[in-house]
Amino acid sequence: MAEAHQAVAFQFTVTPEGIDLQLSHQALTEIYLSGVRSWKKRVIRLKNSVITGVYPASPSSWLFVVIAILATMYTRSDPSMGLIAKIQEHLPVSQSMSTQCQAVLSAVLFSTMLWLLLIFTMRLCLKQLLSYHRWMFEQHGKMSTTTKVWVALVRIFSGRKPLLYSYQGSLPNLPVPTVKDTVKRYLESVRPLMDDTEYERMTKLAAEFESSLGNRLQWYLKLKALWAANYVSDWWEEYVYLRGRSPIMVNSNYYGMDFLYVTPTPIQAARAGNSIHAFFLYRRKLNKEELKPSRIPGTSIPLCAAQCERIFNTTRIPGEETDTVQHWQDSDYVVVYHRGRYFRLKVYQAGRLLSPREIEFQIQRILDDSSPPSKGEAKLGALTAGDRIPWAKARTQYFSSGINKRSLDCIERAAFFVTLDDDEQGMMGDEPATSLDRYAKSLLHGKCYDRWFDKSFTVVYYKNGKNGINAEHSWADAPVLAHLWEYTLATDSFQLGYNAEGHCKGDVDSSLPRPQKLNWEIPPECEEQISQSLAVAQALADDVDFHVFSFRDFGKGKVKRCRVSPDAFVQMALQLAYYRERRTFCLTYEASMTRLFREGRTETVRSCTNESSAFVRALEGGEAADVCRRLFRAASEKHQQLYRMAMTGGGIDRHLFCLYVVSKYLGVESPFLKEVLSEPWRLSTSQTPVQQVELFDMVNHPEYISCGGGFGPVADDGYGVSYYILGENMINFHISCKHSCPDTDAHKFGDQIRKALHDLIHLLGPNQKEPSKTEESRPEVKKDQ
Repeated sequence: MAEAHQAVAFQFTVTPEGIDLQLSHQALTEIYLSGVRSWKKRVIRLKNSVITGVYPASPSSWLFVVIAILATMYTRSDPSMGLIAKIQEHLPVSQSMSTQCQAVLSAVLFSTMLWLLLIFTMRLCLKQLLSYHRWMFEQHGKMSTTTKVWVALVRIFSGRKPLLYSYQGSLPNLPVPTVKDTVKRYLESVRPLMDDTEYERMTKLAAEFESSLGNRLQWYLKLKALWAANYVSDWWEEYVYLRGRSPIMVNSNYYGMDFLYVTPTPIQAARAGNSIHAFFLYRRKLNKEELKPSRIPGTSIPLCAAQCERIFNTTRIPGEETDTVQHWQDSDYVVVYHRGRYFRLKVYQAGRLLSPREIEFQIQRILDDSSPPSKGEAKLGALTAGDRIPWAKARTQYFSSGINKRSLDCIERAAFFVTLDDDEQGMMGDEPATSLDRYAKSLLHGKCYDRWFDKSFTVVYYKNGKNGINAEHSWADAPVLAHLWEYTLATDSFQLGYNAEGHCKGDVDSSLPRPQKLNWEIPPECEEQISQSLAVAQALADDVDFHVFSFRDFGKGKVKRCRVSPDAFVQMALQLAYYRERRTFCLTYEASMTRLFREGRTETVRSCTNESSAFVRALEGGEAADVCRRLFRAASEKHQQLYRMAMTGGGIDRHLFCLYVVSKYLGVESPFLKEVLSEPWRLSTSQTPVQQVELFDMVNHPEYISCGGGFGPVADDGYGVSYYILGENMINFHISCKHSCPDTDAHKFGDQIRKALHDLIHLLGPNQKEPSKTEESRPEVKKDQ
């Protein structure tokens, strides 16, 4: 227990002369500086709470209102229409206060109430303005007068310098669609997937639901929407993520990759030093709310920032019935895994953040540490990779007290988790295709025990200097983590940089205390459970088939010249590729966002439509090019329309999901809802957007681009497809499926996607007749995962 003794601030011994007290000056200094840092954060949070609380006004505007009211009093006018006098009459003040002082105090109180009323009115106006979404449905290049006025008013009411969370109180609530509209759109979405007999049966089920149980369930849902900030998000987090009892590795967690073509340094410890420092710089900005509020690209429309609160110091805690997400206010360390050992690495010393060079020094100490792992420690992380119920029981039985609890608490309270991997990953020169596939699988599941899958995110540093990230999904969606990842990659390479030898810049304080190795006492019964969880996780990992490739023949630049949304173009290519491989269509999930609304997360765009299937059949049936082009444009326009509907609260799936949850609470069965919720998503897709384009120079330094990220297949007999549209000339694809399904093959599907992309651009090529203005594609809206 040497680490515990080092942490003691004082020692004492009892002698015949009395008690000999020896104070540790260094330890007391650390305690003092830690307290100062903590109080500084509290003051910053309080200040930001005040600024955000009065937004879109500013705290200084209170003084302006007070001075204005006092000035009118001296001109013998009464803007309060007698209210100041009424306040003065009922003012509980001492008799020693003069009449003039009472009048001034009454005026200040009236001014404050008037100021608060103005804030409430401004916030209400901004909320109403942000509820207007007709601009999204207008034809490209033809902005209506109403929208022009709306844009001007939004800018006026938005203030000058909003903080990260300034808009939270002004964002509208997610509206509840009518049952009639949702059922109608649902039936339209499944028409291309059913024959006439199946469709007729589903239509009858839907009609029965709409006329009877649907209205009853809707009433409860509207009641919740009046009470809660968002009628979907809490149930979505609980029932879709936290109540799942299967492994979260592969099934839920997702990953993000490093730069595709460059590795800023080949030194593992140096790469960790720079990027860990960058992560904490981002956290500092997050805590101070210095990050700009996210907006829809090219507009002044804000997006909800609620998910940002749990990026750091957050862990998913296993439970037997349901997991929980635990978030702590602060943490001054990370936990590092290397060769079966866990280390606590403090990144603050004497109240300051360690420099990148100092973090590199500490990481190198861990890499050079030759101590063996404790008995049962090496594969302990497999508990987080297996089924949730055994992990919950093991946590209660073996990690609820003593040394194991202290070490587990250390991991769970850490800012994030770090893995130092002995493998080399990335795009290797000899075999670039298969090396990317291995890289993706390593980030998604690793060895099944060398990641802590419950942490909000795990950063992996490979032996050759490459890195990557694995994220737990329940606390937030991918764009939130992608924003952090973009900042870290850019700060690491373009701001912090490395010296000529590849080490981090700066000096080292060699007196830094060594990283503290965590200790464990793992009994044989727990080791057996670790082995069982590892076996489950390993079988799942081995079954995952992954294919990652960069499509560089053309990109969104050429697609836009054909006056087509790049996202719709890729989605149509996926429909065509799937049909060519399976000779049928399937229910297709495309993730979009609902962050235009308070606490919004995601909604589903059902990309397989009557229009897309008609186009695919026409193209495969050898129809004339003009006919195929017309059908393609109708399909892409339909896709964009569905996406806009999903973004603005008119989606199908979240509404049906919530109706189903209500039915379960009421204990009633709905054959319609049961069938809808059991339909498999055999093609699950998502676009990863580039959010901070200003951080990367894609023209002069196109090599400094991430390969994007991906996720595992949603259905056992389906595909998971993530795509990353980069610059003007590149689209990266991440395709996953399962080896156990004889009908799926990630590499073959990748070949079909390449062919479909070429066939579509050939169909829409420069020799075709330019579309009329009425056929022009509406502006693409960037999407969230």
